[in-house]
Parts: sequence; C-alpha cells; structure tokens
Amino acid sequence: MGATSARKIGPVLATFVVANNMIGSGFFLLPAMLAKSGGVTALAWLVCTALAMMLGGAFARLARHHPGLESPDDYVRPSLGRDVSFLATTMYWVSSWIGNNAIAVAAFGYLLVVLQTWLPVGDGPGVRLGGQVALIWLMFALNLMGPRPIARFQSLCVVLGLLPVALILTAGWAYFDPSVYRDSWNVSGQSDVTVVMQSLAPIFWAFVGLETGAMVAGVVDDPDRNVPRATLGGIAIAGAVYLVSSVLMMGIVPAAELAQSGAPFALVAGNMFGPWAMPIIAAAAAIKATGTLGGWMLVTGESGARAAQRGFLPAVFGHLRPNGSAATGLFIISLSMTALAFLTLAPTVSGQFEVLIEMVVVLVVMAYVAAGLALLLGTRERPSTHREKVLGMGALVACGLLVYSTPGKTLVGGLVIALLAWAAFRGFSRKEAVAR
Repeated sequence: MGATSARKIGPVLATFVVANNMIGSGFFLLPAMLAKSGGVTALAWLVCTALAMMLGGAFARLARHHPGLESPDDYVRPSLGRDVSFLATTMYWVSSWIGNNAIAVAAFGYLLVVLQTWLPVGDGPGVRLGGQVALIWLMFALNLMGPRPIARFQSLCVVLGLLPVALILTAGWAYFDPSVYRDSWNVSGQSDVTVVMQSLAPIFWAFVGLETGAMVAGVVDDPDRNVPRATLGGIAIAGAVYLVSSVLMMGIVPAAELAQSGAPFALVAGNMFGPWAMPIIAAAAAIKATGTLGGWMLVTGESGARAAQRGFLPAVFGHLRPNGSAATGLFIISLSMTALAFLTLAPTVSGQFEVLIEMVVVLVVMAYVAAGLALLLGTRERPSTHREKVLGMGALVACGLLVYSTPGKTLVGGLVIALLAWAAFRGFSRKEAVAR
C-alpha cells in the first residue's frame, strides 16, 4: 500500500501537469492573432477561463466515476451508447492531429526569425509551408524511436524554451506603456461585446487539454479530492499566464505591428532589448513549440491506437512496434497533416493559425458536449445526482457559447466531418457484422 502511494503524484505536481498541457503553442502565437482586435480580448480571456472551469468541474466529476479513465469512450458509452462514443472519441482524435498542424505553424514562425538572422530566407507562404512540413516529418521520425526518447526530448525543450520567455514576462513590465495599451484597446471597429464573443472560440484553443487531469486520475494520490484541485488549479494557472502575457505584449508593441508578426515574443524582445535579443527569444520559443509538437504527435499516435483497439478506427492504427511507437498510424497522420498544411496555407502565420485552431475547437467541443450529457443523464445503474446535473448543464452552457463564437463555415465543416465519419463507421460495422 505504501509503495503504491509512493508512486502516485500529489495535488501540486498534478496541477502543474494539467497547466503544462495547456500552455503550448497558443502562448507563443495567440497574442499576434488577438492583436487584430486589441486589448479588449483580455475580457475574453477572463470569460474563457470561467468556461474552462465549468468544463473542468465536469471532467473532474467524471474522473470519480471512472478511475481508469483514458479515453472519451470510457465515460460516454455507458450513458449515451456506442455511436455517440464513437463520435466523441474520433472527433477528439481528429482534433488532436489538426492541432498538431497549428503547433507546427507556431514553431516554424519562430524558427524563421532565427534562420533569417544568418540566411537570406524569405517569409513567403512557400517557405512557411516547406518549414511546417519539414517539422512534421522530423517529429514523425523522432517518434519512431519510441515514447522514451520523445519524453526526454520534450523535457529538454521545456527547460531550454521557457527560461528566456519567463525573462520577458518578468522584465517586460518595466517596458509596459499604459498609453500604448489604451490605444490598442479595440482596433476592430466593432463593439467590445462583439469582439469578446467572437474571440471565445480561438482563445479556447489555449485551454484544450483541461481534461488531462481526469485522464491521469489513476496516478494521482487521493483522486476524489486532488483531481478537482489539479484540474481547476491548472486551469487557473494557465489562464493567468495567458492573460498576463497578452496584456503585457499589447502594452509594449502597438496592436497593428503585433498583428503582423509571425513571432510576437521575438518582436517584443526586440523592442525591449534591441535586435540582438530577437533570435535568442525566437530560438527559445521554437524549441519549446517543437518539443510540444513531438509530444502531442506521440499522444495522437497512442490515442489513435486506443481508438483502433476499441473498434473506432481501422486496425492499422492499432499496430505498435516493439518499442511502443504507433509507426503506421503516425505515418498516416503525418500524411494527413501534410495535406492539411497545403489546404490551410494563408498569407500570414496568425491567419493560418486561426483557421486551424477554430477547426480544433469545434471538433473537441463534440467530446466536451458528450461529457456534459454523460454527467447530466447518468446511467441506469448510477443515476445523476443534483450536483452532477448542475455540472453537466454548466458544461453544456460552456460548449454552447463556444459554438456560438465559432464562424459558420467552420461549424459546417466540423458537422460534415462528423457525419461522414459516423456514416463510414455504421456502414463498415454492418458489413463486418454480416461477414461474421
């Protein structure tokens, strides 16, 4: 008993695990995207943090009912059946590898600043496309070595990548100009309320990963108490870090200039310390984002393997090499990511990033809606309590606001993907049943 407890993690470490899973590429590129609207998006950060808290509370409650939770299928199927479970599981999986494209966009946006310091490299769409594709396949190759090398690589990237950026967040307040921030408050030409509502979906990209506290409940000491603490605490930390960095940067660099940057942290560093600091900060951000890309590709491969083992994806995704890597599945995923890089190429880095993260949010919301419904409806063996119904409704309200904030084309695209996937699942399932 004592040995088992010794291997588990406490509430503090669990909190930082959750926070770290949310503080990723959005940290490095969202400020440029939001600068198109201005500092008023700080209000949207506060609203999104509250929505994430509502969803986090639902997932923390689900973790109590499903201690071995590792896939949406674990909590969806008992309440809503296999079809809804299929949609929640596969849409979450699809959102993960689309999200990897967004991470690649952010990583190469900063790497390009470093390359331009020594080489005559342009910043046109072709260069960015080539760089993103190269990063995708480099991380695919690294993942073929197995989970352990990827974990070591990601740990190294976190250490090397965050230290210089932390310097910006602490020293930057000496360069903060309230007049610059006031002038950049709302540059969109729309009302503050409209800007806030339209910003919810892209900003929520920063909170995708809030469910990971529930997913690791099995390794948390006293999960009934500590999973809710870790989930809500991690969301609060991530929300505070994102809010502070966004406000700080818009008070150092005018919104119009920030919005055009593919590497906003490097731009801010240049304004603070001079041009020499730009490639240093850009290199740190590129390293951190590249490590995040490698780690999330590992997660995507493993989640695809679990989905295949449950019959939700073709069996080829479930094949694992002796070292634990899902090589074949990751190869298919990397091909899909490459195609998506071509399809979403935009004139600016922030423009391409925005398209990708809006796609991710609309797909991941499907899994979050299923979580809310599962908590609201309960099961025949375990009916929902009043508190669980309140948490379930809170999650559904949060999802409703995120859907309302999402552009119509993105919503239609997500619905088409879901319907095509469900039709294929039902069709092939019937064929297999007849064959047997």
